[in-house]
Parts: sequence; C-alpha cells; structure tokens
Amino acid sequence: MTLEADVLAVFPAEVQIPAQLVADAVAASSAASPRVLVVLDDDPTGTQSVANLPVLTRWEVADFTWAFAHIVESQSQPAVYVLTNTRSLDPVEAAGRNEEIVRNALAAAGEDSAGSKLRLGFVSRSDSTLRGHYPLEPDVIAATIAEVSGEATDGVVMVPAFPDAGRVTIGGVHYMRGTGHDAGKLTPVAETEFAKDASFGFANSELAKYVEEKSQGRFPASDVIVLDLNIIRAGAAAGNGSAGDPELSAKAIADAIEPAAMSTPIVVDIVTENDFRALALGLEEAERRGKKLLYRVGPPFVRGRIGQEIREALSGEEAYEGNTPSTAGGLIVVGSHVGLTTRQLNTLTAQHSAARIIEIDVEKLLVSGAEAYLDETVAAVVDALHNGDVIVHTSRLLIKTDDAAASLKIARTVSAAVVAIVNRTLKTFPPRFVIAKGGITSSDVAAHGLEIRHAIVRGPMLPGIVSLWEPVDGPAKGIPYIVFAGNVGDDESLAQVTRKLSNTF
Repeated sequence: MTLEADVLAVFPAEVQIPAQLVADAVAASSAASPRVLVVLDDDPTGTQSVANLPVLTRWEVADFTWAFAHIVESQSQPAVYVLTNTRSLDPVEAAGRNEEIVRNALAAAGEDSAGSKLRLGFVSRSDSTLRGHYPLEPDVIAATIAEVSGEATDGVVMVPAFPDAGRVTIGGVHYMRGTGHDAGKLTPVAETEFAKDASFGFANSELAKYVEEKSQGRFPASDVIVLDLNIIRAGAAAGNGSAGDPELSAKAIADAIEPAAMSTPIVVDIVTENDFRALALGLEEAERRGKKLLYRVGPPFVRGRIGQEIREALSGEEAYEGNTPSTAGGLIVVGSHVGLTTRQLNTLTAQHSAARIIEIDVEKLLVSGAEAYLDETVAAVVDALHNGDVIVHTSRLLIKTDDAAASLKIARTVSAAVVAIVNRTLKTFPPRFVIAKGGITSSDVAAHGLEIRHAIVRGPMLPGIVSLWEPVDGPAKGIPYIVFAGNVGDDESLAQVTRKLSNTF
C-alpha cells in the first residue's frame, strides 16, 4: 500500500469551484438547444450520488418521453438514469440492450409539437472498481449514435473515481483508500478482491494499461490521453491565497482532449469534488469547441457534470416525506457476497435483535423442487413482517465456477428467487420499506420484485452513498426503496440505514 499524502505531494492543490458555476455553464450551453444526459446505469447503485432526478427501469420511447417531460416540467437538472442491469448479462445481451436504449432515447428526443429537439449526451455508468462490460458498452453506444444520427464519437472519457466510497485516481492509477487502521493508505485496485471477479476480473490498476488489457490491444496504452491532476488542477492558486482559476483548468482540459478522434480513450485523475467540477467545465469547453464525447464513469461523475450540489444524507423523516409509513416491518434483502457486505450483514444481525433473519439456501435453489422451498420462504417472510423487520439473505457460501457464463447463470437463478420472494411478499403484505443490498440484487428487486417502472431519486441515505428511490407508479408506490451497493460504506452502514427507517430498531 502507498500513502495518499505522498502520492498527492507532487501535484497542485485542488481548484475551488462552486457547483453553481458548473450549473450555470451547463444552463448556458443548453439555452439555445436543450441538452439531457442519458445515463445507462449497469446496476442501480449509480444513483447514490445524485438527488431529484428521474430513473427508469424500462426504456420504451414512452418511458423516455415521460422522463424528458418530467425534467422540463419540474425544472430539475438535465439527466435521467436508465437501469440497464447489464452487469448481470452476457456480452451479446448487454450489447443488444445498450443499442435498444440508445435508439429509443434518440427517438424520444426527436422534434415535439413545438418543433424543438433535445440534444442527448450519453453516459455509460459502471463500477468504480472497474468491473463491467468495457469497452463493449461505450463501443455499442458510439456505433448506435453514428448509425442513427451520423455523428462520430471523438473520445470516451473514463472517470471511475468515487471518492465518497474510497476510490480515487491519481497519476493515472486507480486506487482504493484504506479504512480504520489503514486510513490514509492507498491500494491499487487490481490488488483488491474486486479484480478477481469471476466475470470481470482484471490485472492492471494503471487506467491506460487497463484500457489496453480490456480492449485486447485495440487501444494501446500509449494512445490513451491521460488527464492527470496537473491538467485537472492547472488553474491552481500560486500561493496567493486565492481559490485558483477554473477557466485555466477548463482550457487545459479542453486542450488536452483536442487530439481525440475515433473514440480515443481519455482517462481522468479525480480525488475531490472540486476535481469533478473542474473536469465538467473542461468538458463543456471541449464540447463547445465541437468535440463529441461519451462518458464511462463511476457514480459521482454525473453530479459533478451537471453542477449538482452534494445532497446531505436524508433523515428517517425525510425518507417518508409525502407518504404515510406502514406499521408493518421493513424488508432488508442481502444478495451481494463481497466481504464488506458480509461484515455489514453480521453487524446488522448482531445489533437488530428484534429482526427475524431468514436465510435463502442457494444450494436448494439449484436443485429440483425449488418452488416448494420458495413457497415456504415467502410464508415465513410474510408472517415475520407482521411483527417487525425481516432480514432475508442468501447463504454466504458463494458457489463458484471458473466459467464466467456459468457464474452469471447461478447469479441469475439466485436473483430470480430473491425477486419472487420480494414480489409475492409485496402482493401479500407490503413492507414499511425495502432495502436491497448488492448491485444485481437491487436492480432485479426494483424492476421485477417491486415492479417499479418510473421513480425519482430522492437522495442518499448516508453521505455520498446509498440511494433512496421513491416509486411513482406500480404496487410499490409510496414505499421507500433503498439501493445499497455491495461495495460501499463501512461495517456499520447497513445497520445505520436500517435504523433510520425502522420502527422496531
């Protein structure tokens, strides 16, 4: 591990940039021709860094029409999230879904009755620990845009950093921050458990080399444009006590992007929120000069890109605002198997003695007769909800296979069972709230377990992480839904969120 202070010592200080400066720049560029970012989120945890934006779990033209109208009517900031769940799909399925979504978004952005037309920017939101279908997804988005509109993509801007969750990029290297007694230390992300992912493993923490690795040499590391902190912070104050010059940073970023052509990968250093805002101003300038860009990013990028203030964590009262909370217990569903999730689950079960704990035996789901087992589990969950909170978790023994496709099939079988339990419970005895832990888990629970089609992201439940959605239609309308990534927070985080929402904890 490396000390963060030592790595940062060779770079300038951050440039202080208010969010409003970015918001004003975005508004100015949209004055003549309104622009909306369409965020293809490969699991729903990408919403944890934003607030008051629409999110879709379906992507027909009518769904985009609803989202675009909501943005205009509510005067919310110009972005919509589309829950693709492609991290749980094989490459062929993921490619087809990305293409369908882009085509439908572009169709919905066509001229309306007043003759106006939305400009769309596309964001491929993926994992801050570098797992996901890369470069497949940005490739498909770029190809679809070119086919539909004739517009070629000059550069794909890659920004996996997620400082709120401890992921930062410095000197072109992507790191994970230590916690507890390791606070202040950085571990290259390729040395963490996430790099050993059965479906999306990787060997390189240096992003330019990661690009070469994942593109199988199509994009050599030497061709990747690296926007390091010297460029992002080019407007840093020269020791005179000022906050620095954002315009200098914006110009340096746009100048560095100038050579990009034919989807050149552009990787970016980010350590702070000010770095995101500096990047946003630079991207605005590059696009003003005519550059056509796509984005492959971690969760906080959109917040910085549109100039949204950091939303403070919601209180329990705010989580239920506008709705009458049920007297039933809440439902906490845990599917993720990363070490952090297991520790969070252990902490919650140890502290929440009033909760009923129901384990889903994964081995029983993979054999014949699983339907009877599901019936028993649903009955137990419904019965327990009458008395308080219920924690439903998959068995912690992860059934592994060396075959990536087989691993995904097992994951889907387990997820389908979780969805069935949630959906049948919802239709029988609606819970007070639902928390879903894990990316694939929270995606499937949202779209199929709770049958959410349209929702509004209200904000985070913890500072910078863990998203609360308010379903605006379907059987879960009015029930707070908490999207909780498997790899964020500390050991206490799941218990903290549950305590905010529960009436028995």
